[in-house]
Amino acid sequence: MNRPIDKEKFSDKVKEKRIREPLFARAAAYPHIVWAALFIIAPLLFVCYYAFTDQSGNFTLSNIQALSQHTGTFILSVSYSLIATVICLIIGYPLAFVISKASRKRQNLLIMFLMTPMWMNLLIRTYSLMAILDDGGLLNAMLRATGLGELHIIGTGGAVIFGMVYDFLPYMVLPIYSVMTKQDSSLIEAAYDLGCNRLQAHFKVTLPLSVPGIISGITMVFVPSISTFYISQKLGGGTIFLIGDTIEMQFQNRATYNVGAAISLVMMILILVSVAVMNRFSDDEDSAGGVIV
Repeated sequence: MNRPIDKEKFSDKVKEKRIREPLFARAAAYPHIVWAALFIIAPLLFVCYYAFTDQSGNFTLSNIQALSQHTGTFILSVSYSLIATVICLIIGYPLAFVISKASRKRQNLLIMFLMTPMWMNLLIRTYSLMAILDDGGLLNAMLRATGLGELHIIGTGGAVIFGMVYDFLPYMVLPIYSVMTKQDSSLIEAAYDLGCNRLQAHFKVTLPLSVPGIISGITMVFVPSISTFYISQKLGGGTIFLIGDTIEMQFQNRATYNVGAAISLVMMILILVSVAVMNRFSDDEDSAGGVIV
């Protein structure tokens, strides 16, 4: 015989379990909160402090006013980052689409090929590009061997943009590929049933549903591109200075330390705005479904 359930004891146990779970969840989050406070929030506060103070610690706006001297650097950095992001999108979207339509086994293989360069450090990859594209590098050696002359690539804007595309292309492909593999194939079939051809079905169903991945990819490429400094140092040949290079130079000199903090503050604002735009568009697309009729 089944014993009758004591409703009061059962209710007390349920309440106790509900109390334990939030306590455990909060306790599990404490290490992350401490880590974020020490290595994210505290450095940002230090940047804000030095950006609005002078060497004596007095409040000043002179560091913010000094940003006008670096207007050209900001414009150049944003321009290069946008160009690299657009190129990554032009290359990455078709690549992600092709991978998503492959068989499961082939998808894993193609993703492995895409991610293999990422197993190496960014510095090693960039230095390898420098050895290939240099005037005396592998590329020019091949051109000379075939009698096509030489190309001067290192020290140009094209080399810097090429380095950005090479290093950050997987950040564009992976979010788009992830979104495409989760799309419901029945929506494409419905578009075919309604008279759409392959191209129309892609632009009316697949592309709108891919917008969250596209926005994520754009942000994930634009943010590291605009903040990089090693790529421009090595592939720019010391002639191209982006925001990251300027910040590094400012922090090397104690007299300009506070100006470097002000430039870092602007960089931080640009990154936060980019992330906010990504979250805004991604949330809208996820909630609305994103199919254009």
